[in-house]
Amino acid sequence: MSNTAWEYIKSDLYRYAGPITPRIFLRHLKSNRSFRFSVWLRLSSKADNSIVRCIARRFIARMSKKYGLQIPPSAEIGYGLYIGHGLCVVMHPKTVIGDNCNLSRFTTIGSNRDTPARIGNNVYIGPNVCIVEDVAIGDNVVIGAGAVVVKNAPANCTIAGNPARIISQNRRDPEAPNLWKHKAI
Repeated sequence: MSNTAWEYIKSDLYRYAGPITPRIFLRHLKSNRSFRFSVWLRLSSKADNSIVRCIARRFIARMSKKYGLQIPPSAEIGYGLYIGHGLCVVMHPKTVIGDNCNLSRFTTIGSNRDTPARIGNNVYIGPNVCIVEDVAIGDNVVIGAGAVVVKNAPANCTIAGNPARIISQNRRDPEAPNLWKHKAI
C-alpha cells in the first residue's frame, strides 16, 4: 500500500473513531461499512500497485451495488471523508471535495454537462441533499437536510431549502479549534 493511500485511510479512520490503533482499524474495517467503502475507495484511486487498484475497484463495484454508494474513484476527495450511515450516495466522477467532508445518506452530487460541484473544506452535507451542476461551495458550510443547491454558497454559512438559500452566516474565528478537522498524523 502506498504511503499516500495510507495517509488518506488514517485521516478517514480518525473521523470515524478518533485515536488510531491497529485494533481500532481492524474493528472498523470489519463492522463499519462506510469506513470499509472508504478504505477500498482510497486504495482504488491512491494505491501505487495496479493489482491492488484492480482488486479495490472490484470491491467498490460490489459494495456500490449492495449499499447504493456510487462514489467513483476518479472523484477528487480530500483527507478525512466521513460517510454517514453508508447508504445511497451518488456522485459525479469529476466532483471535487475538500478535506473533512461529511456525506449523509441520500446525497446526490450530479451534473449533466460534466461540470459538477466543487466543495470546500469542513463541509457538512445533510441527508437527502441534491447538489446540482456547476456550483462552488465554500469552506465551513453546513447544508441542511433536503436542500437543493443550484447556486454557489460562500464560506462560513448555513444553507437550506429548495432552492437552497443562506439562512445564517457563521462568524467563525480563524483561530478557533476546528472540531471536524482530523489531526495531522
